[in-house]
Amino acid sequence: MASSVSVLLLLICTAAVASAQLSPTFYDTSCPNALSTIKIAVTAAVIKENRMGASLLRLHFHDCFGCDASVLLADIPGSFTGEQGALPNAGSLRGFDVIANIKSQVEAICKQTVSCADILAVAARDSVVALGGPSWTVPLGRRDSTTASLSLANSDLPPPFFNLSNLISAFSNKGFTATEMVTLSGAHTIGDAQCKNFRDHIYNDTDINPAFATSLQANCPRPTGSGDTNLAPLDTSTPYTFDNAYYNNLLSQKGLLHSDQELFNGGSTDNTVRNFASSPAAFSSAFAAAMVKMGNLSPLTGSQGQIRLTCSKVN
Repeated sequence: MASSVSVLLLLICTAAVASAQLSPTFYDTSCPNALSTIKIAVTAAVIKENRMGASLLRLHFHDCFGCDASVLLADIPGSFTGEQGALPNAGSLRGFDVIANIKSQVEAICKQTVSCADILAVAARDSVVALGGPSWTVPLGRRDSTTASLSLANSDLPPPFFNLSNLISAFSNKGFTATEMVTLSGAHTIGDAQCKNFRDHIYNDTDINPAFATSLQANCPRPTGSGDTNLAPLDTSTPYTFDNAYYNNLLSQKGLLHSDQELFNGGSTDNTVRNFASSPAAFSSAFAAAMVKMGNLSPLTGSQGQIRLTCSKVN
């Protein structure tokens, strides 16, 4: 996603499955043009900068402790600490300006009706579609949090050095199966990672194609702190197309992150990787279903939270 710990991406939602209260027709009467407005804005943003699709998808992933737009809340010195300064987020999450622009467009047609959390969920779907990936029906009706948790952001997002058992356990804690973990990791078929998140993998791991590792080292020198924020694509073959190339890269030991290559390294998820590598349709279908499940984990609904007027601050 736009930067590393996109593995990151992955787990970010809390465990309880919520809600029958969410509905894909939630805004049909109250704001019938909301979804088309979001789609047009996302498509324009991705055309302007193709990397933005991955950034918006990653924002949704990193929000989904409860899919409540808490990740969008900016720090207020002395009075409010949000999640943007958490280790997996600081200096790497991006796309806030795009979400703010979408919010202002939606507010112009429907005052205080569409939540920032729903905008994130829909923008993630539309970003994937804009880059050639599958679509899915997004259940709607989330409300926005008035709080955020820096500690949960630090503890719940899986770091790029996790091994397979760590990944399976972390996703299991959020209600995901190992197969769903591999599926959501496929989001790394788009976006970039920072050097600091793959340096150990390209210099110290043995489960990496030697020529691939060498090709990355010039832009990611060995001394810690040197070139830390330099970027490399998570999928070097088709970095701006949402497809199943990520899994084929793993078969060739060309996973950029240690945690990526762990999915295909002689372990229990090898067959899932092989399946997705050989069948784009199987991956697309599984990814769409996993994204719906992730977006339905513990949202605020009903009278909980609020509909923020501005996504970066509470009303």
